Amino acid sequence: MDLQLGGQKVLITGGSRGIGRAIASSMAREGCEIHLSSRTEADLQRAQAEITDATGSEVSIHAFDLSESTNTSQLAEVCADVDILINNAGAIPGGNLGDVDESRWRLAWDLKVFGYINLTRLIYARMQERHRGVILNIIGLAGERYDANYIAGSTGNAGLMAFTRALGGTSLDDGVRVLGINPGLIATDRMTTLLQTRAEKELGDRSRWQELLKGLPLDRAGKPEEVADLATFLSSPRASYISGVIYTLDGGVAARTKVV
Repeated sequence: MDLQLGGQKVLITGGSRGIGRAIASSMAREGCEIHLSSRTEADLQRAQAEITDATGSEVSIHAFDLSESTNTSQLAEVCADVDILINNAGAIPGGNLGDVDESRWRLAWDLKVFGYINLTRLIYARMQERHRGVILNIIGLAGERYDANYIAGSTGNAGLMAFTRALGGTSLDDGVRVLGINPGLIATDRMTTLLQTRAEKELGDRSRWQELLKGLPLDRAGKPEEVADLATFLSSPRASYISGVIYTLDGGVAARTKVV
């Protein structure tokens, strides 16, 4: 299927590793011009070289800490003409209400929750002027399957889900599509860190984190490439009537219920 993405300019935050990196590779293979943003210049340079070598697509990199609103404004200015924005940067810590103090909670939300909102506000205004564009938010399963041991993430993700649906419900009036993906457990460095924290708390040993994967669909976590395939399709003109919705990609975990 031709996704009709050739020549589209795409900005992916948190784009040097994990899900963001996989999305960048997928969209580069479709002929997109890629803009990658993350905090670490070295990681961006590595991703840039690998994607360019593999696909031949043009890749620009932008090292910014998007927890700082001034950096968000600079990135939006540099990438003002992008056709597609993938909000993906964020690392909310695991832990219950007593584990995550105010400073850690606020710092995490500055990057993910307010980072998504602030960059969307700036890029949306440019897309609105052109009457075209796509904003795709990579959020997270904890926003719909609440987890007291990931309370900062559950609360932040739930807010981003509401934000995505509220804006995406009317955004097509401006020619812009706004939608989201809720990945479940995906095999990334971020997943490992979260599971190590949980293993230390529940099993008393950080090194036993892989035991927490038992019982998942297909007995594994999802793959970054599986999220990337969905993100690439949803960003394409083939999905031109989809807005204001969030797709759950978790192998069915969110649909599993027990009476007792």
